[in-house]
Amino acid sequence: MIGKMLSKTRLKTASKTDERVCLMNEIILGIQVIKMYTWERPFTELAQAARSLEIRCIKISSIFKGIMASFIMFSTRSSLFLTILGYVLFGNAITAQKVFMLTNYYNVLRLTMTVFFPQGLAFLAETKVSIQRLTEFLLHEEVAPRESVAAYKRNADPNSQDIICVEKGTAKWTDFMADNIFSDLNINVRAGSLVAIIGPVGCGKSSILQALLKELPLKSGTLTVKGTVSYASQEPWLFTGSLRQNILFGQNMDKIRYKTVVDKCALRRDFTLLSNSDKTVVGERGASLSGGQRARINLARAVYKRADIYLLDDPLSAVDPDVGKQLFKSCIKEFLRHKTVILVTHQLQYLQDVDHIIIIDNGYIQAQGTFRDLQASGLNFAKLLTSENDFVEVESAEAVNRRMSIQMCAQRKDSIVGMQRKMSVQLASQRRESIISIQSDDIMDPGAPEEKIVRGSVSGSVYTSYLKAGGNYLYIVGVILLILATQCLASFVDYFIAVWVNIEHERSIGFTDEHFRNRTIYFSTESAILIYSGVSVALILTALTRSCAFFVMCATISQKLHNSMFNNLIRTTMGFFNTNNSGVILNRFSKDIGAIDERLPLALMDVLQLGMSLLSIITIIATVNYWLIIPTLVIFILFYFLRMFFLTTSRNIKRLEGVTRSPVFGHLNASLQGLTTIRAFGAQQILEKEFDGHQDLHSSAFYTFISISTAFGYFLDLFCVVYIATVTVSFLLYDTGSQGGNVGLAITQALGLTALFQWTLRQTAELENQMTSVERVLEYTHLVPEPIFESEQNQKPPPTWPERGEVKFVDLSMSYFPEDPPTLKHLSFTIKPLEKVGIVGRTGAGKSSLISALFLLAPTEGAIVIDDVVIQDIGLEELRSKISIIPQEPVLFSGTMRSNLDPFDEYDDEVLWKALEDVELKDSITDSQLGLNSKILEGGTNYSVGQRQMICLARAIVRNNKILVLDEATANVDPQTDAFIQKTIRRKFADCTLLTIAHRLNTIMDSDKILVMDAGKLVEFDHPHNLLKNKNGYFYKMVDQTGAALGNFLKNVAQTNYQKMTVKEENEKESDKSNQAEIAAPPPIKESEKIVVSVRPITSYNSTLLEEEEEDDD
Repeated sequence: MIGKMLSKTRLKTASKTDERVCLMNEIILGIQVIKMYTWERPFTELAQAARSLEIRCIKISSIFKGIMASFIMFSTRSSLFLTILGYVLFGNAITAQKVFMLTNYYNVLRLTMTVFFPQGLAFLAETKVSIQRLTEFLLHEEVAPRESVAAYKRNADPNSQDIICVEKGTAKWTDFMADNIFSDLNINVRAGSLVAIIGPVGCGKSSILQALLKELPLKSGTLTVKGTVSYASQEPWLFTGSLRQNILFGQNMDKIRYKTVVDKCALRRDFTLLSNSDKTVVGERGASLSGGQRARINLARAVYKRADIYLLDDPLSAVDPDVGKQLFKSCIKEFLRHKTVILVTHQLQYLQDVDHIIIIDNGYIQAQGTFRDLQASGLNFAKLLTSENDFVEVESAEAVNRRMSIQMCAQRKDSIVGMQRKMSVQLASQRRESIISIQSDDIMDPGAPEEKIVRGSVSGSVYTSYLKAGGNYLYIVGVILLILATQCLASFVDYFIAVWVNIEHERSIGFTDEHFRNRTIYFSTESAILIYSGVSVALILTALTRSCAFFVMCATISQKLHNSMFNNLIRTTMGFFNTNNSGVILNRFSKDIGAIDERLPLALMDVLQLGMSLLSIITIIATVNYWLIIPTLVIFILFYFLRMFFLTTSRNIKRLEGVTRSPVFGHLNASLQGLTTIRAFGAQQILEKEFDGHQDLHSSAFYTFISISTAFGYFLDLFCVVYIATVTVSFLLYDTGSQGGNVGLAITQALGLTALFQWTLRQTAELENQMTSVERVLEYTHLVPEPIFESEQNQKPPPTWPERGEVKFVDLSMSYFPEDPPTLKHLSFTIKPLEKVGIVGRTGAGKSSLISALFLLAPTEGAIVIDDVVIQDIGLEELRSKISIIPQEPVLFSGTMRSNLDPFDEYDDEVLWKALEDVELKDSITDSQLGLNSKILEGGTNYSVGQRQMICLARAIVRNNKILVLDEATANVDPQTDAFIQKTIRRKFADCTLLTIAHRLNTIMDSDKILVMDAGKLVEFDHPHNLLKNKNGYFYKMVDQTGAALGNFLKNVAQTNYQKMTVKEENEKESDKSNQAEIAAPPPIKESEKIVVSVRPITSYNSTLLEEEEEDDD
C-alpha cells in the first residue's frame, strides 16, 4: 500500500520537478533579458513558487518514507513482543534459549525486511514511474528516415528537370492546429537556380524549408527533392567548441575549400582579431560572438558542406549592409553559382539578382516568377518591386492588414529553433556542450571552461551549513531529542526482555518470592507484560513521529538551499553565464538538488539511526562482559582505517560522476537545439557516437562507484565475522558466571552487528558522498554578485529621473573579463536630451557592447552619466528599470501575455491593451478566449520571430521610459514590419532619447546623429548629412556599399532631415529670444518650465514633418 502511494506521489513530484527545471532552463537562457528588464524579483518569486509546489509533493512522500524508515526500530521488536505475549498468555514459561533463538531469527530478517525490502518497494515504485514516462516519450511520432519518404515522390514526373517539386502541398505542425501552415503550395525549382522566398512575418517562409527538409510532413500533395541538402537556420545554432569545429561539423577537412569558405563568408578579419583564430572556443550559444558573427559561422557551416541544394533561412538580416552585400555576391551568387539555392530573405534589394522569386502570405503563394515578371504584374503585393528606391520603406494598409492577421499565424511554429525548443520542454532540459568534429585536425583551446572539481574530504562547514539551512533551531533540537528518545526506548526494550527472561528462568527453577524481594528489579509476569506493551507502543509512536519530523525537516532544508542558490545565481554577473555552460548550471538545479531531496535524507537518517543502534549494542555487550571492549576497540580501529581508505577513493569518484554527468545533459540539449541542422547534415551517427562516449564516461564513473561500495561491504563482512566469533568464543572459554539471558543478549546483539556494522559504515560513506551535492550547491551560494542592486534610500535618484534623457560617456572602457583586452576603448561622447542616435559599425565593432555598458552588464572603467547622475553610483534596479530595450533576439517566457508584458502587475489592463493595439496585436489577442491570459509557450514558439519582436515593442511602450534602446530590433522582420516598427517608435517615443543599433541604414538615416564604431572605438559621431560629406569616412563607405540607387536615396533622406533639423534649431533660437524679451528676470525653475513648454510644439511639428515625408516616400 505504501509502495503504491509512493508511486503516485513520485509521479506528481516528477511532474513538478520537470516544470521547475523547465523554468530554470528558460531563466538561464534568457538571463540577459531578465537583467536588462530588472525582472529578477518576479522570476525569483516564480522559481520559489515552483519549488514550493515540488516540495509539497516531496513532503508527502517524506511521510511515507518516514514510516518505512521507522520499521527498523520497531518491526522486529514488535514481532518479538507479539510472539512472546501470545506464548506467555497461553500459559508457557519463557526461557533464554527460546527467546534469544527467536530474537536471533528476527535479527537475521531485520535489515532485509525493514530496510532493504521497503526500500526495494519504494525504488520499484519510482522505477515504474520512470519507465512509464520513458514509454510515453518513446511512443511519440518519429520522423521518417530520408530514404523512406518515397511516398512524397509517388506522383512525381521522373522526366522532370526540376530538382525540387512541390505539387498542391498542404501542411500543419500538429493536427489540433486550427489552420494549415501553408496550403495548395506549388513550387518548381530547376537545378542550379537561385530562388528567393519573401513575405511578411509569420507567413510560413521557414515552414516551407522545413517541409523541404522533411521535418514538416505534408498532409496532402507531393514533394520531390533530388540530391543532397545543406541548411542554415534562421537563428544561428552554435555549440561549445572551436570555430573550426562549428564550421566543419563532422565533414572532412579540405583546407582549400575551408579557406575559401572563410573568405566568402567574411570571417577572415574576425579570425585575425581573435586570440586563437579559428581555434578559439566559443561559449554556449556563441555567447562570446556578436549576432553577425554567429550568423556568418552558421552560414559557413552550410556552405562548407558539399551539397546539391542549399536552404538558407534569412542569413543576411543579422549582418551590416557591407557584409551582407559581400555575402550575397561573393558567397551566394559566386561560390554557389552552380548549386541550387533557396534563400528566405527580407533584404529586397537583392531580388533583382535572383533567378526566381516566390511571394508568400498567410500560407498561400501570392505570386512567383522572375524579378521583371513580378515588377510588371498588376498584383498589389508587387508594389514592393516597383523600383529600387521603394525597397527601403513601403507600408500599404493592405500589407499591414495582411501581416497582422495572425489568428492562425499565432499558432504557427515558423521558427526552426521554435520547434526545437518545444521539444526541449518535454525533456525539461536545454543544455549545450561540445560536438567535436571527429575528423578535424583541430586542437581544442586550452582555455575552454571546465567544471570545477573540489579536492579532499567534505569540510565540516558543509555539514554545518546544511543544518543551518533548517533555520528553526528549536525544531532541529526537537528532532534530535526525538531520535535520542527513540533509541533509548529501543534499547530499553532490548534490555527489558533480557531481565524478564532471567526472572522467568529463576522462577521456573524454584526461586521463591522472598528471593525476588531482595532484588532491586523485580516484577510479576502480568506487570512485565504491561510494561513491555506500554514501552513497545511508545517506541512505535516515537519512531514514527521522529522519522516524519526528520524528513520534513530535510525537505525544508532542501527548499532553502535551492532558494539560496537561485537568489545568488540570478544576482551574479553576466560573466558567469558567459563562461559556464547551462548544462553545468542545470546539473546543480536538477541532479544535485534531486540528490539532496531524495538520497541525502535517507543516508543521514540511516547514519543517525544505525549509529545509535550500534552504540547501544556495544554498550550492552560491554555491560555483560567488559573484556569484550578490547576486541570492540580493535574492530573499530580497523573499520576506521578501512573507511578512510574507501572514502578517499569513493568521494572523488562521486565528484567525478557529478562532473561527467553535465556533458550528457549538455550534449543532449545541443542535439535538440540543432536537431534540424543535424538531420540536414546527416550527422546523426556522429552525434550518437559522441553521446554514447559521454554516456559511457559517466556510466564508467558510476559503475566504479558502485563496485568499490560493494567491495567495501564485503571486507566489512569479513571483519564482522571475526568479531562475532570472538564474542561467542569468549563465553565458551571463559565462564564468568553470566546468566543465560545476559549471554543470549550479548550474542544476539553481536550477531546483529553482521549487517549493522556493514550498513552503518556504508551509509556514513554514502552520506559523505551525497554531501558532495550540498557542497556543489553551496558553491553557487558564494558567486560574485553584481554591484549593489538597490540603493540606500538617501542615494536613490528622484522617482522622476531621468527627466531629460541626456547620456554622457566619459572615458569609458569595458571588458567582459579582466584578463581580456577591452572591448570598448576610452569612449567619450554626449547624447543630448531627446536626441535620436543611430549606432552603426561592422559586426563585432562593439555596438552591442556599448549597450551592455549602458546597462552595466560587465565591469566598466570611466563613467556614464545620465541627467547628472553617475550610473555606477546607484543601484542596478534604479538604473535598468529606467531604460527600455527591444533586444536583438526577442525573448518571451512561458506564461501568459500579461506576465510577459507586465510581470510586476504594475499597470492596468487598459495600458496593456493600448500597447497591444499600438503594435497591431490587439485583434489577434482579443480573438482568443483568454485575452491577456492567453498562453505563450517556452521561448514564444507559438509566435513567429517578427511577432515576438512586436511583443517586445509592446513591453517598451508599457514601460514608457525616457531612454529607449533598439539593439538590431528589426533584423529578422520584413521591410513592411520594419517600417511599421519605425513609425510606431517615432510616434510613441517622440519625447524620448533613442539609441538604435541597426544594419539597415534606412532605419537610422533620419536620426539626429550617427555614432560609428570600429574595433571598440568611436570613429565618427555627427549628423548623417555631415558624415556623408567626408568621402573617406567610415559611414560614407557603408552607404556607398548599398548601391547607387539606394545610396542616393539614403543621402537624400539625410539631407532632408538635416534641413528640417536646421529649421528646428532656428525656431528654438527665436523662441528663446521671445521668452527672454517677455520675462526680464524669471526664477530659474520657471525659466526651465518655459523652455520645456516651448520645445514640445517644435518636437511635435518635427514628428509631423517626418510622417509627411513618409507619405511622400510611399
